[in-house]
Amino acid sequence: MAEEFRSWMRYLTPAPAHRRLGLVCLGAGHLEGRLPTVGPRALDHHVAVVVTRGTGWFSSGESEPVEVVAPSVLWLLPGVRHHYAPHETGWAEWFVDFAGPAATAYQDLGFIDAAAPVTPLTTAEPAVHVIGRIAHAIRRGSPYLEVETSALVHEVLVALRQSRADEDASGNPVLARLARDACLPVPVAEHARRLGMPVSDLRAVVRRLAGCSPKEYLLSVRLNRAKEFLAGSELPIAAIARRVGYDDPAYFTRIFTRRTGLPPSEFRAQQHTLPPTVNTDSTST
Repeated sequence: MAEEFRSWMRYLTPAPAHRRLGLVCLGAGHLEGRLPTVGPRALDHHVAVVVTRGTGWFSSGESEPVEVVAPSVLWLLPGVRHHYAPHETGWAEWFVDFAGPAATAYQDLGFIDAAAPVTPLTTAEPAVHVIGRIAHAIRRGSPYLEVETSALVHEVLVALRQSRADEDASGNPVLARLARDACLPVPVAEHARRLGMPVSDLRAVVRRLAGCSPKEYLLSVRLNRAKEFLAGSELPIAAIARRVGYDDPAYFTRIFTRRTGLPPSEFRAQQHTLPPTVNTDSTST
């Protein structure tokens, strides 16, 4: 009698040294067909279950079951009871188990959405491709296996974020326009007005997408551009300050130092990449 479902699963047991990487892969797998009901249960680590075909239901914590329609990702969170299954026709799923303090940071940044444990996707292909690479690495074996699979978990999380149905894979236009105008010497309220949205809405969008306030996002863009000028130009620091939106060079220096740990002059001394000036005067001796 044929099996009702097909599956493969691979698991890892990272050593303490690997766990200091901040994020480790504990396993990956693929199941397809009329799968048995999972749970109710709670785990001590995170799992991303990527449903690529079919429909079913999922409940988390004390919530009522919600419908699952592929493509979607189910987020199983540490210590949170969950319960799920496909409908009678079955489904196909890929999963990756992972743990570490970096998972909390991904959750804080909205990559792992605790508020939406069933997250619809526009496509599951990029995440599934990376999970397949994890499985291939485990089958192949390597002295660097735990490090390699740890790096791939980061790729899975980024792929799932980019594939969310409520995200623009080419970049959110709000963030793009904020970045474009970041060096204008205008307050956050003016940026919101230019975008045609209330300040509260702008704060919510930037917090969801970038994990910070609009002010922090604008500051990061300004400092990134200041670093480029410091490393790749001979512009005076006062001129760089003006180019990134600060009329007061002393204030720019304080902000730069507080955020980077180095004053602009020391950053330039460490990172400057322009070649020395060459004297091309053919009459010189």
